[in-house]
Amino acid sequence: MLAATTAPRIDAKKRAVVDPRKRQFAQAQWAECAYTHRMNCYTLPPTGDVSLEDFEAWGIARLKVLAELEACQFRNRSPAETEEYMKSVLDKYMRLSSNGSRSGEVGLERKRDHYSHWTLRLAFSGTAELRQRFARLETQLFKLRLQQDDAEERKDFIASLAMSWEMVGDDEKRLYLDDLRAATAVNTNGRRDDQEAWFKLDWEKVADLVERRQVLLKKGQAYVHVREQLSIVVSEFARSLDSALELAARHLPRMDEDNRLAPILHHLSQSFVAPDAGYSEASAITDTTTPTAATIDALSQHFPLCMQNLHRELRKSHHLKHFGRLQYTLFLKGLGLSLSECILFWRKSFSLIADDKFKSEYLYNIRHSYGDVGGDANRRGRGYTPYSCQKLLTEAPPSAGQTHGCPYRTYSVDNLLPLLQAVGVTDRVLLQGVKEDVGKQRYHIACNRVFEHAHKAQLKKVKEENLWPASELDTILHPNTYFKRSFLLKNLGKVRSGDLGVDGPPAGDTQMSGAD
Repeated sequence: MLAATTAPRIDAKKRAVVDPRKRQFAQAQWAECAYTHRMNCYTLPPTGDVSLEDFEAWGIARLKVLAELEACQFRNRSPAETEEYMKSVLDKYMRLSSNGSRSGEVGLERKRDHYSHWTLRLAFSGTAELRQRFARLETQLFKLRLQQDDAEERKDFIASLAMSWEMVGDDEKRLYLDDLRAATAVNTNGRRDDQEAWFKLDWEKVADLVERRQVLLKKGQAYVHVREQLSIVVSEFARSLDSALELAARHLPRMDEDNRLAPILHHLSQSFVAPDAGYSEASAITDTTTPTAATIDALSQHFPLCMQNLHRELRKSHHLKHFGRLQYTLFLKGLGLSLSECILFWRKSFSLIADDKFKSEYLYNIRHSYGDVGGDANRRGRGYTPYSCQKLLTEAPPSAGQTHGCPYRTYSVDNLLPLLQAVGVTDRVLLQGVKEDVGKQRYHIACNRVFEHAHKAQLKKVKEENLWPASELDTILHPNTYFKRSFLLKNLGKVRSGDLGVDGPPAGDTQMSGAD
């Protein structure tokens, strides 16, 4: 009996055998990375533990940084303007402190940077277009950070890289000194010879410098001035990332087997159209004024085009289809319009509809949006949250007779430009810029372009007099942010700025059915 119930003995040698494909992870040699430098080339994937909440939150934060960097390019900001603008963005979403910093968050900051890069690498390796766009923005971010790095820390970081170059020794430098200075266009400016430094590597590694005749070529080696190190490091980073993304694309199908990560990665890839922005109650204007049904017409001058379009259609036909009503109701709720005032607004707007029909077919959905009735998401009595730009851009487009969604995406250019002109946008250069943005599917950039033109004088005053923090002037990603920022800019000196952001966690919502 004893023999029958005793487990068979396992040979210790056989037990130690590990699948060769898993051997590199058998001892979890990278479980906890030691981040010696502020900069990171992301050559090794993180293998430590991270919660799903951090996995997604860190990816979203990095995505916002990349989106702002891309917006700087679309708005034709100069390198100096981009560097200045991105300082506040990086501090807000993805701070990286130097080794000399007294911050106790250095390790966490670098871990978040490392993990968020690999999160987005997975999310954006699915198509060639996403890979190309991600690689371009990550390279720009890497270059920006490298330029901002402390000189000594940057030198140590570059020295730690496995780059195939060799510093030119003193004897070789004296032998070729005149040729080196002539080929690399070095201006001595009174500096001694020993203060100048060059390195050499295979000329194929610096083909662009060879093409521009900025190196000395000897026996297949390119002699490069040390000032070019930064551009070479950035070029090598871009080349390495391109190769890594191709490799990630081949392994991406395996991620579909993990039902925890696949939805997060899909959400992040969708967010590349326009980063998501959760609604914050600070986007209401109840701290400065109390919106009522009677003041909506006056406040509509501050609405983004999507909401102006709904408001104009409502005033024209005295009716909106279900999804248009839902989108507009949630937007009004986000302004700070109370439930009773919202019901009054819709009742007066639907002036061609009898009371009985309004109560039986429309009233419930308004109350449901506010969380006054219904279960599930409404059990806490808060209702649904106003839609972000990302949701409007990624939802199914409206069908005939519907006006919801983002007009920059849903309207043809021939219909969009007259719509803009109807709401007062007449500048030809601006309209041409909007046309180009829409043609390249940069819908939220087109909206921001219109906003910045309409508030040009106020924005200039705010920046020159430093009235608002730079973080309150980042790219608009939510209709309610557009409204409050417009309202405050047009009333400078009359109201305080308040919290203009919508940086809370994205709130989930579901569509409600209703009568058309």
